[in-house]
Amino acid sequence: MAPDLDGIALTDRPLVVCDVDDVVLEFVTPFQTFLESRGHRLIPRSFRLHGNIVSAADDTVLENDVVTALIEAFFADQEAWQTPFAEAVGALGRISRQADLVFLTAMPPKHAAARRRLLDRFDLRYPMIAADEAKGPLVERLHKRRTLPLAFIDDMVSNLHSVGEHVPECLLVHLPPPVEIHKFAPAAGEHVRKARDWAEAGSLVAAHIAG
Repeated sequence: MAPDLDGIALTDRPLVVCDVDDVVLEFVTPFQTFLESRGHRLIPRSFRLHGNIVSAADDTVLENDVVTALIEAFFADQEAWQTPFAEAVGALGRISRQADLVFLTAMPPKHAAARRRLLDRFDLRYPMIAADEAKGPLVERLHKRRTLPLAFIDDMVSNLHSVGEHVPECLLVHLPPPVEIHKFAPAAGEHVRKARDWAEAGSLVAAHIAG
């Protein structure tokens, strides 16, 4: 079922849509700690979790359904594990003074309440959409083809390309986290602006929405 976007009230300001996991909240690093607490570990050999999580006892690769269950368990208990990147809270605060800011988090909607509590704990009280479907159509529905500037920040190239296909006028900002597994990520392409950190991402967004 498509998420209900009617509760997201936009103003006459530009819109910035931002991913959450490994963009605002750390994901891979605490997930590795979570895996270790369960007797497993992540060995980055490609840009995916399935196939790269092994038993700490004998390095046996875990079956896909076991990995999926571990990811679900992590999301269910995210409040005990995840915290924001150091620069994220301040950067988002500065963006929110210039534009409407909406979180678009890629996770099963059943974990949305836990995600909302976790974000609120760190005063990240911006509207949030939790969905496990393609982000392009969601951003298109949210923006409603307004003429105001639009920017989208994500660490996943597939999400950036999805938004770019559905909303071509959108500024696409690739903000990957400083973790080893992202070394295997595909290149985003020339139409995507890559940011080294939140300071650079914030500058790119500020210039776009001001112009």
